[in-house]
Amino acid sequence: MNPKTLPRWTRSTWSKSLGGAAAAALAVGALGACSTTSEESAAATTSESSTTTEDSTSSDDATVLTASSAGLTAAEVLAENLDASETVALADSSWDSADEIAIDLSSPSAADGVEVDGDTVTITQPGTYRLSGELAGQVVVESEDDGVVRLVLDGADITSSTGAAIDVQDADQVSVVLADGSTNRLEDASEYADTESDNAANAALYSTADLAISGTGSLEVVGNSNDGITGKDGLAITAGDITVDAVDDAVRGKDYLVVTGGTIDVTAGGDGLKSDEDSDATAGYVALLGGEVTVAAGSDGVQGFTDVAVAGGTLSVTESEEGLEAAVIAISDGTVDITSSDDGLNATVKEADDDTEDAASTEESTEMAGPGGGGGGEAVQAGASLTVTGGSVTVAAGGDGLDSNGVIDVTGGEIVIAAAANGGEGPVDANGTVTSANGWLTLDGSADAGSTITVLDADGQEVASVAAGQSLSSLHLTADGIVAGQSYTVQVDGTDVGTATAVESIATTMGPGGGGAPGDREMPGGGGRPGGGQPPAEGSMPGDGA
Repeated sequence: MNPKTLPRWTRSTWSKSLGGAAAAALAVGALGACSTTSEESAAATTSESSTTTEDSTSSDDATVLTASSAGLTAAEVLAENLDASETVALADSSWDSADEIAIDLSSPSAADGVEVDGDTVTITQPGTYRLSGELAGQVVVESEDDGVVRLVLDGADITSSTGAAIDVQDADQVSVVLADGSTNRLEDASEYADTESDNAANAALYSTADLAISGTGSLEVVGNSNDGITGKDGLAITAGDITVDAVDDAVRGKDYLVVTGGTIDVTAGGDGLKSDEDSDATAGYVALLGGEVTVAAGSDGVQGFTDVAVAGGTLSVTESEEGLEAAVIAISDGTVDITSSDDGLNATVKEADDDTEDAASTEESTEMAGPGGGGGGEAVQAGASLTVTGGSVTVAAGGDGLDSNGVIDVTGGEIVIAAAANGGEGPVDANGTVTSANGWLTLDGSADAGSTITVLDADGQEVASVAAGQSLSSLHLTADGIVAGQSYTVQVDGTDVGTATAVESIATTMGPGGGGAPGDREMPGGGGRPGGGQPPAEGSMPGDGA
């Protein structure tokens, strides 16, 4: 993707503006009742706006609560976030090959901007450095001057026994370029010599500066201690064939993680893709704008502290506890295929990681759903929203398919869900209102991964078609053109599965509260913590706070 087509980010530290009526306060409406019309949404905006705060911060703990982004497209969500365009643009920057400094890692020697001390090669100033050969040691970047440090990996194989393979401790900006046709490999130590200093590395490829990865070569990263790739500021991946295997998180950008291209295949003991800045409401987001991403994760497939925005490309989460998790999830284009043991897509506002009981602001709106309301009496989290305005989504979930501690808003795209239907779990569940512009179909049927699900109207005309990215044991689906009250026939690979009449909502309804009972991971009132925050996700490890 050309960086010029990316959203125009705007920096607005500590506060996120409300983006129109669709981004207003959470309405506590009838979960599982008829879909909310635009007029009803506007009325809810007016009636609830006085109870919902924008971002709140505490001078003691710097906790951030995000404003509601319900109804916004991925691009609109990203437009309110920290600007990542400079980091993304590093991929397009050019250089004169005559100015390159070649470093033979098999037998490194000092040069202008390069120091060698035993098995440690240190780069001390901006410039372009072409790395090739094998090194049992480390490449360290200590560049105090302004300018880009460009590392062209051209057949580089670096294995460290003391820490990170590439450790960027100081630089203005860093660009890692995978040379055409090259095969590269980075592996870190299982135990690091330095784990206490402020900038102690915690990943095989680690950077304290904004980091961009590009190029047409391949890169294998093995994270034996903690993470695979970590950018302590922002991280952008625009190209390359990248494989990561890490004991904790595979790919993590602190301020943001932006993917615009490339083929990325990660296996993680913790989260697959992650951004976890918790002190700035415009940071802590993951943006998937292009490329092909495959994730097998022990915890979340993709996790953002604030937002996960999908506006292009293909994301396949083949294994996870929760597929996508963030306060705000917005999908407007691309293909998202999720397999999860718990919720497929989960919108929940998290606490800042400071281990205090009063970490979340008590000013946050946590309205309790009354009779006919959402969540079975669970608190509605201000700022938690799950919005689908386009794209293709398939979810095979052991818990809820689409789950939000706030609201759910579906106005476009194609969604097919197979989810558990017991213990309070279901295909669609929210503590607040569930709004759907299209009708929903439920059929007893299944679809194998890669099969085509087709919806035909009463005249036999095709209304929608979606490829099942994952194996689905049941079919709950919605798409543009499906109208509540009308009858449709559903086919899988051309064979009729059944006929059903579309309904306005399939949201979970249980008992007087109208919503699902709290699951094992949830407590009434948003976890019993001030502000309705959730405890840190299981599987997080000490390195997560870098």
